[in-house]
Amino acid sequence: MPQMTPAQARVVDPVLSTVARGYQNADLVGTNLFPVVPVPQRGGKIISFRKEDFRLYSTGRAPGANTRRVQVGYDGSSYALESHSLEGLLPVELMQEANAVPGIDLAQGTIRKTQNIIALRLEKAQADLATAEANYPAGNKTTLAGTSQWSDFTGTSDPINDVEVAKEAIRTAIGKRPNTVLMGAKVFARLRMHPKIIDRIKYTGRDVPTPELLAALWGVQHVLVGDAVYLDESDAITDVWGKFVVVAFTETANLASMGTPSYGYTYRLSGYPIVETPYLERNPKSWVYPVTDELAPVIAGAAAGYLISAAVL
Repeated sequence: MPQMTPAQARVVDPVLSTVARGYQNADLVGTNLFPVVPVPQRGGKIISFRKEDFRLYSTGRAPGANTRRVQVGYDGSSYALESHSLEGLLPVELMQEANAVPGIDLAQGTIRKTQNIIALRLEKAQADLATAEANYPAGNKTTLAGTSQWSDFTGTSDPINDVEVAKEAIRTAIGKRPNTVLMGAKVFARLRMHPKIIDRIKYTGRDVPTPELLAALWGVQHVLVGDAVYLDESDAITDVWGKFVVVAFTETANLASMGTPSYGYTYRLSGYPIVETPYLERNPKSWVYPVTDELAPVIAGAAAGYLISAAVL
């Protein structure tokens, strides 16, 4: 008799799984660069962008002649989804006390807290991809230093022009203007005080730049600030997004339309995340809620992104 796979052996709680799929931590910003796309298999090829959309083809056709063909999108490098599982513990005593108060659902709270831990791991993986210089073409990255860094207020640094340079590099490469700028929290903290930014917004009636004002200034749809932190190996609190700025064209797409020149995706197995049937563990006298997600972030079109490293000191 053939053995069951781990997926077949799982008994999924459909109600709690629906809760898990509908939840997203608003403090995490990585999926704005790597929107989630459901995929039917745990491994496959990244559908990347080709430049056929920009080629001037001879599209005329004489009667009886063959019609020319063009293929848009192609299989790039391979991807493999990673399985991430964690069990949330809910002591029976806490559940009993919560049941006495209407409106408190500790089971959902336990699932969401467990998801937050898994989601932070994903955010770090997305940030590691987005901030690795090796993932970008030579013309789509720069490293600031000295007086060019945005933390220098002497008048030589120019964050407005730096982003415009990034935007033009992307437009030239893919024919679309970027729609997203994502920066680390330390970058945003210094940018809010930059004299050139303050000078440009002084007629708006606002004296402190906000992400919305910066989006209007740079002509993009979204300016996002990565506030997430994690504990490193020495237990020091570290920013997930560091001192980087990523400018990108990114859009949500389904599997059929992934030939568009979007920066990246988070491939997730269809139907995930899931919550397996909770069970009572007698020794700790706790209900156990197993949460599993299967996903992997990928860069589909590096030319649709631009990396500014060491944006601030």
